[in-house]
Amino acid sequence: MSISPRLQKGALLVLEPCTGIPLQTIHLQYNPESIRRSLQPQSVGDQPDRTEVLRLKGPPIETIHCDVELDATDALASSNATAMKYGIQPQLATLELLIYPSSITLIANEVLSLIGTIEILPMSSNLTIFVWGANRVTPVRLTAMEISEEAFDPNLNPIRAKVALTMRVLNVNDVGFLTPAGAMYMSYQLSKESMSKRS
Repeated sequence: MSISPRLQKGALLVLEPCTGIPLQTIHLQYNPESIRRSLQPQSVGDQPDRTEVLRLKGPPIETIHCDVELDATDALASSNATAMKYGIQPQLATLELLIYPSSITLIANEVLSLIGTIEILPMSSNLTIFVWGANRVTPVRLTAMEISEEAFDPNLNPIRAKVALTMRVLNVNDVGFLTPAGAMYMSYQLSKESMSKRS
């Protein structure tokens, strides 16, 4: 019997933005060794007068940075057919597609432009949720992704990589209160307030 605590895995969840229906779960293969967060207060202005110096327009802009590691070594050692054929390309593609519009939407917009539709709205994406333990579940928008492929098999498939993710937490100013993302953000902030009372 192991005396080690059961380790929770961090994850990215993909939800349908209007209904909150789960579409996909991306478990992190290894939890990042560190997560960096920055918070920028939403003050009234750069030079507020005395009556507004302590006023806030809303929750801070919170940015989360973490490095996700992917490695096919164990899968290759156990002769996993997918890893043998593609390395970690399927996992990389899954992460990358979080910031791509779907090919169906791209084709539909091209058809609309060819038949003379005057205005085509920017393409919407699914809602991404960053899960880092029970008290840190928050809606995010990926703002940057940098991929460093570090080792390759004989067919030049990547077998080890680091993916640097930069995510902006979506708060109620971004998504409103009456949306799945808004409800999730409020739960995230309420969890912070509850945690603060324990200090």
